Amino acid sequence: MKTLIMIDLQNDFMPGGALEVPDGDAVVPVINAIQQKFDMVIATQDWHPPGHKSFASSHKGKKVFDTIDLHGTDQVLWPDHCVQGSKGADFHPDLDLLPAESIFRKGTDSEIDSYSAFFDNGHQKSTGLAGYLREKGADELYFCGLAADVCVYFSIMDAVNEAFTSFLLLDATRPLDKGEFSLQKKKMRDRGVKILQTKEL
Repeated sequence: MKTLIMIDLQNDFMPGGALEVPDGDAVVPVINAIQQKFDMVIATQDWHPPGHKSFASSHKGKKVFDTIDLHGTDQVLWPDHCVQGSKGADFHPDLDLLPAESIFRKGTDSEIDSYSAFFDNGHQKSTGLAGYLREKGADELYFCGLAADVCVYFSIMDAVNEAFTSFLLLDATRPLDKGEFSLQKKKMRDRGVKILQTKEL
């Protein structure tokens, strides 16, 4: 079953948002146009409680993009973003959510971040997505959304580890850091991830 996984298409990751991904809003019409090509569509949503430990504002003397040790895991400190119930946590208003069968929220534990749609960054707690996909019979996962080099990348690598055949839709994602994303594309290909343009679907 071909399944589209739409990662974190939320206002705070769009231009003008708290943690904006350059050109992030350009992926929304691309994603809307391909949804009917899939047997199932899933969305994820960053959903942080106020004062989340991944926020720079939660650490005195620290600034955005500093890195700290958080419970034994390297943690980049972000601006406050996707706070539960805030406008920034809402999906982009132009995103067509009608085809989405389910929405999986992540980053809900204030003590640990969750880049991946499958696990927290310490791989201590599952979101339940892998089990849900298996029960539904999903075997091919196609990833899109934001940001390519953070939540999309870590979701794909966990999907590979969970033995799903995984694809990245390149024109339906944008990175925060283009240089980092170039390195990650090689890592993904080395793990068997197929990188496509949406016109190849």
